Amino acid sequence: MATKKLASWAVNLKTIPDSTRKAAVRSLYNYIGCAIGGSNHPTVTKAHKALEPLFGRSTSTLLGTSSQSDLQHAALLNGIASHVHDYDDTHLATIIHPAGPVASAILSYAEYEGSATGDDIILALVAGIEASCKLGLAVWPEHYDIGWHITSTTGSIGAAVGVGKLMKLSETQMAHAIGLAAVQVTGLREMFGSDTKSFHPGRAASNGIVAALLAGQGYTSSEQALEAKRGWANVVAGGGTPKLDELLGGLGETWEIETNSFKPFPCGIVCHPAIDAAIQCHAELTDGHNPDPREIEKVSLRVHPLVVELTSKKEPRDGLEAKFSVFHGCAVGLLYGKAGPAQYADDVVTSAEVISVRDRVIIEADSSLAADEAYLGLDHSDGTKLEKHVAHAVGSLQVPMTDEQLTAKFIDQVSLVVGEEAATRWSEKAWDLCNAWDVGEVVRR
Repeated sequence: MATKKLASWAVNLKTIPDSTRKAAVRSLYNYIGCAIGGSNHPTVTKAHKALEPLFGRSTSTLLGTSSQSDLQHAALLNGIASHVHDYDDTHLATIIHPAGPVASAILSYAEYEGSATGDDIILALVAGIEASCKLGLAVWPEHYDIGWHITSTTGSIGAAVGVGKLMKLSETQMAHAIGLAAVQVTGLREMFGSDTKSFHPGRAASNGIVAALLAGQGYTSSEQALEAKRGWANVVAGGGTPKLDELLGGLGETWEIETNSFKPFPCGIVCHPAIDAAIQCHAELTDGHNPDPREIEKVSLRVHPLVVELTSKKEPRDGLEAKFSVFHGCAVGLLYGKAGPAQYADDVVTSAEVISVRDRVIIEADSSLAADEAYLGLDHSDGTKLEKHVAHAVGSLQVPMTDEQLTAKFIDQVSLVVGEEAATRWSEKAWDLCNAWDVGEVVRR
Protein backbone atom coordinates (compact mmCIF):
# COMPACT_ATOMS: atom_id res chain seq x y z
CA MET A 1 0.00 0.00 0.00
CA ALA A 2 2.46 2.60 -1.22
CA THR A 3 0.14 5.61 -0.99
CA LYS A 4 -0.73 4.95 2.65
CA LYS A 5 2.89 4.15 3.47
CA LEU A 6 4.08 7.49 2.10
CA ALA A 7 1.24 9.35 3.81
CA SER A 8 1.91 7.71 7.18
CA TRP A 9 5.64 8.36 7.01
CA ALA A 10 5.19 12.03 6.11
CA VAL A 11 2.59 12.72 8.77
CA ASN A 12 4.64 11.06 11.52
CA LEU A 13 8.03 12.51 10.55
CA LYS A 14 9.17 14.42 13.63
CA THR A 15 12.98 14.38 13.62
CA ILE A 16 15.71 14.16 11.01
CA PRO A 17 19.47 13.51 11.25
CA ASP A 18 21.78 16.53 11.44
CA SER A 19 23.22 15.67 8.03
CA THR A 20 19.73 15.71 6.52
CA ARG A 21 18.94 19.05 8.12
CA LYS A 22 22.17 20.52 6.74
CA ALA A 23 21.29 19.27 3.26
CA ALA A 24 17.82 20.79 3.59
CA VAL A 25 19.22 24.15 4.65
CA ARG A 26 21.55 24.17 1.63
CA SER A 27 18.71 23.17 -0.70
CA LEU A 28 16.43 25.91 0.62
CA TYR A 29 19.22 28.52 0.47
CA ASN A 30 20.03 27.61 -3.13
CA TYR A 31 16.32 27.71 -4.04
CA ILE A 32 15.85 31.24 -2.65
CA GLY A 33 18.85 32.50 -4.62
CA CYS A 34 17.56 30.94 -7.83
CA ALA A 35 14.03 32.27 -7.30
CA ILE A 36 15.24 35.82 -6.69
CA GLY A 37 17.79 35.54 -9.49
CA GLY A 38 15.07 34.56 -11.95
CA SER A 39 12.39 36.93 -10.67
CA ASN A 40 12.91 39.60 -13.35
CA HIS A 41 13.35 37.20 -16.28
CA PRO A 42 11.00 37.88 -19.22
CA THR A 43 9.48 34.42 -18.76
CA VAL A 44 8.37 35.41 -15.26
CA THR A 45 7.19 38.91 -16.15
CA LYS A 46 5.11 37.56 -19.04
CA ALA A 47 3.48 35.01 -16.74
CA HIS A 48 2.81 37.68 -14.10
CA LYS A 49 1.18 40.02 -16.62
CA ALA A 50 -0.92 37.25 -18.14
CA LEU A 51 -2.16 35.84 -14.84
CA GLU A 52 -2.59 39.02 -12.79
CA PRO A 53 -6.33 39.25 -13.61
CA LEU A 54 -6.71 35.90 -11.80
CA PHE A 55 -4.93 36.95 -8.58
CA GLY A 56 -6.88 36.67 -5.36
CA ARG A 57 -6.17 38.15 -1.93
CA SER A 58 -2.52 39.09 -1.56
CA THR A 59 -0.98 36.84 1.08
CA SER A 60 2.34 35.52 -0.23
CA THR A 61 5.51 37.18 -1.46
CA LEU A 62 6.84 37.06 -4.98
CA LEU A 63 10.50 36.51 -4.12
CA GLY A 64 12.87 39.25 -5.23
CA THR A 65 10.09 41.84 -5.41
CA SER A 66 8.06 44.01 -3.07
CA SER A 67 4.85 42.48 -4.44
CA GLN A 68 2.54 39.76 -3.20
CA SER A 69 -0.23 37.67 -4.70
CA ASP A 70 -2.52 34.90 -3.52
CA LEU A 71 -0.79 31.77 -2.28
CA GLN A 72 -1.46 29.67 -5.40
CA HIS A 73 -0.13 32.22 -7.89
CA ALA A 74 2.81 33.12 -5.67
CA ALA A 75 3.81 29.45 -5.69
CA LEU A 76 3.37 29.30 -9.46
CA LEU A 77 5.42 32.44 -10.20
CA ASN A 78 8.15 31.65 -7.65
CA GLY A 79 8.38 28.14 -9.09
CA ILE A 80 8.84 29.56 -12.59
CA ALA A 81 11.47 32.01 -11.35
CA SER A 82 13.39 29.31 -9.49
CA HIS A 83 13.81 27.21 -12.64
CA VAL A 84 14.01 29.73 -15.46
CA HIS A 85 17.81 30.00 -15.38
CA ASP A 86 18.23 26.22 -15.05
CA TYR A 87 20.45 26.99 -12.07
CA ASP A 88 18.57 25.02 -9.42
CA ASP A 89 19.31 21.89 -7.42
CA THR A 90 19.49 18.45 -9.01
CA HIS A 91 18.92 14.97 -7.60
CA LEU A 92 21.47 13.35 -9.87
CA ALA A 93 20.03 9.83 -9.76
CA THR A 94 16.82 11.04 -11.44
CA ILE A 95 17.68 14.53 -12.79
CA ILE A 96 14.79 15.86 -10.67
CA HIS A 97 15.08 19.49 -9.52
CA PRO A 98 13.20 18.82 -6.29
CA ALA A 99 13.30 22.07 -4.31
CA GLY A 100 11.49 24.23 -6.87
CA PRO A 101 8.00 22.73 -6.64
CA VAL A 102 8.22 21.87 -2.93
CA ALA A 103 9.82 25.07 -1.60
CA SER A 104 7.63 27.32 -3.77
CA ALA A 105 4.52 25.64 -2.36
CA ILE A 106 5.52 25.51 1.31
CA LEU A 107 6.91 29.06 1.51
CA SER A 108 3.80 30.44 -0.16
CA TYR A 109 1.52 28.48 2.16
CA ALA A 110 3.58 29.28 5.27
CA GLU A 111 3.30 33.00 4.65
CA TYR A 112 -0.43 32.68 3.98
CA GLU A 113 -1.04 30.64 7.11
CA GLY A 114 1.22 32.76 9.28
CA SER A 115 2.48 30.51 12.07
CA ALA A 116 5.16 28.29 10.50
CA THR A 117 8.67 28.47 11.94
CA GLY A 118 11.93 27.75 10.17
CA ASP A 119 11.97 24.30 11.73
CA ASP A 120 8.49 23.61 10.33
CA ILE A 121 9.69 24.65 6.86
CA ILE A 122 12.74 22.39 6.99
CA LEU A 123 10.69 19.36 8.04
CA ALA A 124 8.08 20.03 5.32
CA LEU A 125 10.81 20.53 2.72
CA VAL A 126 12.45 17.22 3.63
CA ALA A 127 9.13 15.37 3.52
CA GLY A 128 8.26 16.80 0.12
CA ILE A 129 11.66 16.26 -1.45
CA GLU A 130 11.89 12.69 -0.15
CA ALA A 131 8.45 11.97 -1.65
CA SER A 132 9.40 13.47 -5.02
CA CYS A 133 12.74 11.72 -5.30
CA LYS A 134 11.64 8.30 -4.02
CA LEU A 135 8.78 8.31 -6.51
CA GLY A 136 11.14 9.46 -9.23
CA LEU A 137 13.50 6.59 -8.53
CA ALA A 138 10.56 4.17 -8.62
CA VAL A 139 9.71 5.05 -12.24
CA TRP A 140 13.20 5.96 -13.51
CA PRO A 141 14.31 5.83 -16.30
CA GLU A 142 11.29 4.74 -18.36
CA HIS A 143 9.19 7.67 -17.19
CA TYR A 144 11.78 10.22 -18.30
CA ASP A 145 12.72 8.38 -21.47
CA ILE A 146 9.20 8.49 -22.91
CA GLY A 147 9.11 12.26 -22.51
CA TRP A 148 7.79 13.26 -19.10
CA HIS A 149 9.51 16.13 -17.27
CA ILE A 150 10.13 14.23 -14.05
CA THR A 151 10.70 17.38 -11.96
CA SER A 152 7.08 18.43 -12.28
CA THR A 153 5.40 15.04 -12.55
CA THR A 154 6.80 14.09 -9.15
CA GLY A 155 6.86 17.68 -7.91
CA SER A 156 3.08 18.02 -7.61
CA ILE A 157 3.08 15.10 -5.18
CA GLY A 158 6.10 16.40 -3.28
CA ALA A 159 4.49 19.84 -2.98
CA ALA A 160 1.25 18.31 -1.70
CA VAL A 161 3.16 16.30 0.91
CA GLY A 162 5.12 19.38 2.01
CA VAL A 163 2.06 21.62 2.31
CA GLY A 164 0.07 18.79 3.91
CA LYS A 165 2.82 18.49 6.49
CA LEU A 166 2.50 22.20 7.35
CA MET A 167 -1.29 21.81 7.51
CA LYS A 168 -0.93 18.88 9.91
CA LEU A 169 -3.17 16.67 7.78
CA SER A 170 -4.15 13.29 9.15
CA GLU A 171 -2.79 10.14 7.52
CA THR A 172 -6.05 9.65 5.61
CA GLN A 173 -6.11 13.28 4.47
CA MET A 174 -2.47 13.06 3.39
CA ALA A 175 -3.22 9.93 1.34
CA HIS A 176 -6.03 11.84 -0.38
CA ALA A 177 -3.74 14.82 -0.98
CA ILE A 178 -1.23 12.48 -2.64
CA GLY A 179 -3.99 11.11 -4.85
CA LEU A 180 -5.26 14.58 -5.77
CA ALA A 181 -1.73 15.63 -6.69
CA ALA A 182 -1.12 12.40 -8.62
CA VAL A 183 -3.88 13.20 -11.11
CA GLN A 184 -2.32 16.58 -11.88
CA VAL A 185 0.55 15.23 -13.98
CA THR A 186 2.40 18.18 -15.51
CA GLY A 187 5.41 18.48 -17.80
CA LEU A 188 6.75 17.31 -21.15
CA ARG A 189 10.41 17.25 -22.19
CA GLU A 190 9.36 18.61 -25.58
CA MET A 191 9.07 22.00 -23.87
CA PHE A 192 12.77 22.24 -23.00
CA GLY A 193 14.25 25.46 -24.35
CA SER A 194 10.98 27.38 -24.13
CA ASP A 195 9.16 29.44 -21.48
CA THR A 196 7.00 26.42 -20.73
CA LYS A 197 9.85 24.37 -19.22
CA SER A 198 10.01 26.60 -16.15
CA PHE A 199 6.21 26.72 -16.03
CA HIS A 200 6.36 23.02 -15.13
CA PRO A 201 7.74 23.31 -11.56
CA GLY A 202 5.60 26.40 -10.95
CA ARG A 203 2.45 24.56 -11.93
CA ALA A 204 3.54 21.54 -9.88
CA ALA A 205 3.84 23.81 -6.83
CA SER A 206 0.38 25.30 -7.30
CA ASN A 207 -1.09 21.84 -8.04
CA GLY A 208 0.31 20.58 -4.76
CA ILE A 209 -1.28 23.44 -2.85
CA VAL A 210 -4.65 22.74 -4.45
CA ALA A 211 -4.37 19.04 -3.60
CA ALA A 212 -3.49 19.65 0.06
CA LEU A 213 -6.21 22.29 0.55
CA LEU A 214 -8.87 20.05 -0.97
CA ALA A 215 -7.80 17.09 1.17
CA GLY A 216 -7.87 19.32 4.25
CA GLN A 217 -11.55 19.95 3.62
CA GLY A 218 -12.34 16.25 3.33
CA TYR A 219 -12.10 15.95 -0.46
CA THR A 220 -11.40 12.31 -1.24
CA SER A 221 -9.36 10.39 -3.79
CA SER A 222 -8.28 6.79 -4.18
CA GLU A 223 -6.09 5.69 -1.31
CA GLN A 224 -4.16 3.55 -3.81
CA ALA A 225 -3.42 6.44 -6.15
CA LEU A 226 0.26 5.56 -6.55
CA GLU A 227 0.26 1.77 -6.78
CA ALA A 228 -3.06 0.77 -8.37
CA LYS A 229 -3.08 -0.86 -11.80
CA ARG A 230 -4.33 2.39 -13.27
CA GLY A 231 -2.65 4.56 -10.67
CA TRP A 232 0.11 7.12 -11.06
CA ALA A 233 3.18 4.86 -11.13
CA ASN A 234 1.87 2.31 -13.64
CA VAL A 235 0.42 4.97 -15.91
CA VAL A 236 3.50 7.21 -16.05
CA ALA A 237 6.15 4.46 -16.07
CA GLY A 238 5.64 3.84 -19.77
CA GLY A 239 5.50 0.07 -19.55
CA GLY A 240 8.26 -0.23 -17.00
CA THR A 241 7.86 -1.92 -13.64
CA PRO A 242 7.55 0.67 -10.88
CA LYS A 243 9.69 -0.09 -7.83
CA LEU A 244 7.38 1.61 -5.35
CA ASP A 245 7.55 -0.80 -2.43
CA GLU A 246 11.32 -1.10 -2.68
CA LEU A 247 11.90 2.65 -2.75
CA LEU A 248 9.27 3.75 -0.27
CA GLY A 249 10.54 1.08 2.10
CA GLY A 250 13.67 3.19 2.44
CA LEU A 251 11.84 6.28 3.70
CA GLY A 252 13.61 7.52 6.80
CA GLU A 253 16.56 5.19 6.27
CA THR A 254 18.19 6.63 3.17
CA TRP A 255 17.71 10.36 2.66
CA GLU A 256 17.56 11.47 -0.97
CA ILE A 257 17.98 15.12 -0.04
CA GLU A 258 21.50 14.31 1.14
CA THR A 259 22.36 13.43 -2.46
CA ASN A 260 20.96 16.68 -3.80
CA SER A 261 23.54 18.60 -5.81
CA PHE A 262 23.83 22.24 -6.82
CA LYS A 263 24.62 23.68 -10.20
CA PRO A 264 27.66 25.88 -10.70
CA PHE A 265 26.37 26.80 -14.18
CA PRO A 266 22.82 27.83 -15.21
CA CYS A 267 22.15 25.21 -17.85
CA GLY A 268 21.43 21.54 -18.41
CA ILE A 269 23.54 19.64 -15.89
CA VAL A 270 24.97 17.27 -18.48
CA CYS A 271 26.80 20.27 -20.00
CA HIS A 272 28.73 20.93 -16.82
CA PRO A 273 31.76 18.68 -17.37
CA ALA A 274 32.44 20.29 -20.76
CA ILE A 275 32.06 23.80 -19.30
CA ASP A 276 34.31 22.90 -16.38
CA ALA A 277 36.98 21.72 -18.84
CA ALA A 278 36.58 24.85 -20.98
CA ILE A 279 37.03 27.14 -17.97
CA GLN A 280 40.19 25.27 -16.99
CA CYS A 281 41.49 25.76 -20.53
CA HIS A 282 40.68 29.47 -20.39
CA ALA A 283 42.76 29.87 -17.23
CA GLU A 284 45.72 28.01 -18.70
CA LEU A 285 45.54 29.57 -22.16
CA THR A 286 45.00 33.22 -21.31
CA ASP A 287 46.54 33.84 -17.91
CA GLY A 288 43.41 35.77 -16.95
CA HIS A 289 42.82 37.61 -20.22
CA ASN A 290 40.00 36.84 -22.63
CA PRO A 291 41.37 35.32 -25.85
CA ASP A 292 40.76 36.55 -29.36
CA PRO A 293 38.04 34.18 -30.58
CA ARG A 294 39.73 34.01 -33.99
CA GLU A 295 42.71 32.30 -32.37
CA ILE A 296 40.69 29.28 -31.27
CA GLU A 297 40.78 27.01 -34.29
CA LYS A 298 39.05 23.84 -33.11
CA VAL A 299 37.48 22.46 -29.96
CA SER A 300 36.92 18.71 -29.73
CA LEU A 301 34.61 17.35 -27.04
CA ARG A 302 34.06 13.74 -26.06
CA VAL A 303 31.04 13.40 -23.80
CA HIS A 304 28.40 11.02 -22.48
CA PRO A 305 25.61 10.29 -25.02
CA LEU A 306 23.06 12.15 -22.86
CA VAL A 307 24.93 15.37 -23.61
CA VAL A 308 24.28 14.90 -27.31
CA GLU A 309 20.68 13.84 -26.72
CA LEU A 310 19.76 16.72 -24.42
CA THR A 311 22.04 19.65 -25.23
CA SER A 312 22.95 19.56 -28.91
CA LYS A 313 21.36 22.85 -29.99
CA LYS A 314 24.07 24.04 -32.35
CA GLU A 315 22.54 27.44 -33.07
CA PRO A 316 20.57 28.60 -30.01
CA ARG A 317 18.51 31.71 -30.68
CA ASP A 318 18.30 33.01 -27.11
CA GLY A 319 19.30 32.33 -23.53
CA LEU A 320 16.62 29.71 -22.95
CA GLU A 321 17.75 27.63 -25.92
CA ALA A 322 21.42 28.14 -25.00
CA LYS A 323 20.81 26.28 -21.74
CA PHE A 324 20.46 23.19 -23.93
CA SER A 325 23.55 23.90 -26.02
CA VAL A 326 26.82 22.35 -24.92
CA PHE A 327 28.32 24.31 -27.81
CA HIS A 328 27.38 27.60 -26.16
CA GLY A 329 28.47 26.55 -22.67
CA CYS A 330 31.85 25.46 -23.98
CA ALA A 331 32.28 28.68 -26.00
CA VAL A 332 31.60 31.07 -23.11
CA GLY A 333 33.76 28.98 -20.78
CA LEU A 334 36.66 29.29 -23.20
CA LEU A 335 36.11 32.98 -23.96
CA TYR A 336 35.26 34.38 -20.54
CA GLY A 337 36.38 31.78 -18.01
CA LYS A 338 32.89 31.73 -16.52
CA ALA A 339 29.38 30.60 -17.37
CA GLY A 340 26.95 32.37 -15.06
CA PRO A 341 23.55 33.92 -15.81
CA ALA A 342 25.21 36.90 -17.51
CA GLN A 343 26.87 34.57 -20.04
CA TYR A 344 23.44 33.17 -20.96
CA ALA A 345 21.88 36.56 -21.67
CA ASP A 346 20.28 36.83 -25.11
CA ASP A 347 22.82 39.38 -26.37
CA VAL A 348 25.72 37.10 -25.42
CA VAL A 349 24.12 34.10 -27.10
CA THR A 350 23.75 36.03 -30.34
CA SER A 351 27.11 37.84 -30.23
CA ALA A 352 29.46 37.33 -33.17
CA GLU A 353 32.46 36.32 -31.05
CA VAL A 354 30.54 33.64 -29.16
CA ILE A 355 29.04 32.28 -32.38
CA SER A 356 32.48 32.14 -34.00
CA VAL A 357 33.81 29.89 -31.20
CA ARG A 358 30.60 27.90 -30.94
CA ASP A 359 30.89 27.00 -34.62
CA ARG A 360 34.31 25.46 -34.00
CA VAL A 361 33.10 23.04 -31.33
CA ILE A 362 32.79 19.40 -32.41
CA ILE A 363 31.19 16.85 -30.09
CA GLU A 364 31.41 13.08 -30.03
CA ALA A 365 29.27 10.77 -27.91
CA ASP A 366 31.15 8.12 -25.94
CA SER A 367 29.08 5.63 -23.96
CA SER A 368 32.14 4.59 -21.95
CA LEU A 369 32.16 7.97 -20.18
CA ALA A 370 30.23 8.78 -17.02
CA ALA A 371 27.50 11.41 -17.17
CA ASP A 372 29.68 13.91 -15.25
CA GLU A 373 32.84 13.25 -17.28
CA ALA A 374 34.27 14.91 -20.40
CA TYR A 375 37.40 15.17 -22.52
CA LEU A 376 38.20 18.48 -24.22
CA GLY A 377 40.89 19.08 -26.82
CA LEU A 378 41.70 22.59 -28.02
CA ASP A 379 43.79 23.69 -31.02
CA HIS A 380 45.04 27.28 -30.89
CA SER A 381 46.34 29.33 -33.81
CA ASP A 382 49.80 29.68 -32.23
CA GLY A 383 50.18 25.91 -32.29
CA THR A 384 49.20 25.41 -28.66
CA LYS A 385 47.24 22.24 -28.02
CA LEU A 386 45.46 21.74 -24.72
CA GLU A 387 43.76 18.64 -23.40
CA LYS A 388 41.57 18.46 -20.32
CA HIS A 389 39.91 15.48 -18.71
CA VAL A 390 37.17 16.21 -16.18
CA ALA A 391 36.44 12.98 -14.31
CA HIS A 392 33.77 14.58 -12.13
CA ALA A 393 32.41 18.04 -12.82
CA VAL A 394 32.22 20.63 -10.07
CA GLY A 395 28.78 20.34 -8.51
CA SER A 396 28.77 16.56 -8.71
CA LEU A 397 28.54 14.37 -5.61
CA GLN A 398 32.28 13.72 -5.87
CA VAL A 399 33.12 17.45 -6.18
CA PRO A 400 30.23 19.17 -4.37
CA MET A 401 29.88 22.93 -4.14
CA THR A 402 31.00 24.23 -0.76
CA ASP A 403 28.93 26.64 1.33
CA GLU A 404 31.32 29.37 0.23
CA GLN A 405 30.74 28.55 -3.43
CA LEU A 406 26.97 28.45 -2.87
CA THR A 407 27.17 31.87 -1.26
CA ALA A 408 29.17 33.28 -4.16
CA LYS A 409 26.65 31.81 -6.60
CA PHE A 410 23.75 33.28 -4.61
CA ILE A 411 25.21 36.78 -4.46
CA ASP A 412 26.32 36.72 -8.10
CA GLN A 413 22.86 35.96 -9.48
CA VAL A 414 20.85 37.96 -6.94
CA SER A 415 23.06 41.03 -7.46
CA LEU A 416 21.86 41.17 -11.06
CA VAL A 417 18.33 41.76 -9.70
CA VAL A 418 18.70 43.80 -6.49
CA GLY A 419 22.33 44.97 -6.41
CA GLU A 420 25.26 43.56 -4.46
CA GLU A 421 24.52 45.16 -1.08
CA ALA A 422 20.94 43.90 -1.03
CA ALA A 423 22.08 40.52 -2.37
CA THR A 424 24.43 40.13 0.59
CA ARG A 425 21.60 40.91 3.02
CA TRP A 426 19.34 38.39 1.25
CA SER A 427 22.10 35.79 1.49
CA GLU A 428 22.40 36.25 5.25
CA LYS A 429 18.62 36.04 5.70
CA ALA A 430 18.35 32.95 3.51
CA TRP A 431 21.08 31.07 5.39
CA ASP A 432 19.27 31.83 8.66
CA LEU A 433 15.70 31.06 7.54
CA CYS A 434 15.81 27.69 9.29
CA ASN A 435 16.07 29.52 12.62
CA ALA A 436 13.23 31.97 11.92
CA TRP A 437 10.13 32.23 14.10
CA ASP A 438 8.28 34.16 11.38
CA VAL A 439 9.01 32.88 7.89
CA GLY A 440 7.08 35.74 6.31
CA GLU A 441 9.46 38.33 7.75
CA VAL A 442 12.38 36.54 6.12
CA VAL A 443 10.95 36.15 2.62
CA ARG A 444 9.55 39.67 2.34
CA ARG A 445 11.95 42.09 0.67
